[in-house]
Amino acid sequence: MTRPAGPETPRPDDWDERVDRFWSTADDSDPEAALAGMRALVDERPEADAAARYEWASVHDFLGREAEAVPLYLAALDAGLDEVRRPQAVVQLASSLRNTGAAAEVVELLRAEPTSPVTGEASAAFLALALYDAGRPAEALQTALRALVPTLPLYRGALTRYVDELDA
Repeated sequence: MTRPAGPETPRPDDWDERVDRFWSTADDSDPEAALAGMRALVDERPEADAAARYEWASVHDFLGREAEAVPLYLAALDAGLDEVRRPQAVVQLASSLRNTGAAAEVVELLRAEPTSPVTGEASAAFLALALYDAGRPAEALQTALRALVPTLPLYRGALTRYVDELDA
């Protein structure tokens, strides 16, 4: 007979719920506690688990440890993330790369990545920031405005034409 899961034996299917609870109360004022809390969750999963790798990268990113987060995000992506975490990992990786001064890598990464309903136009926003950092401000403005135009109730046509006329 199988013993029912209790607090001491978490059910595998509630791992995501516990990760969500972690993030809902995450506090960057105590980095060691945040790392320990996520480490406990990550340790419940197999070492090569893509979701666990992603969450471990995310906590480093959250704590301002972008340089440490970058290889962790890459490992999570290589391990094969699901359709919800993958677009988030790409955007978060792009943000971390940008914060470590790798704007050109961000441009390459985000240009190759399709827009996702999970992250919406976040990739365009980070691409615009990276283009600006890379010394391409007109292209950055075009990218940001192209992401914005579809959300406008009025003036879409005019703004589209103006954006197309910008020198990039």
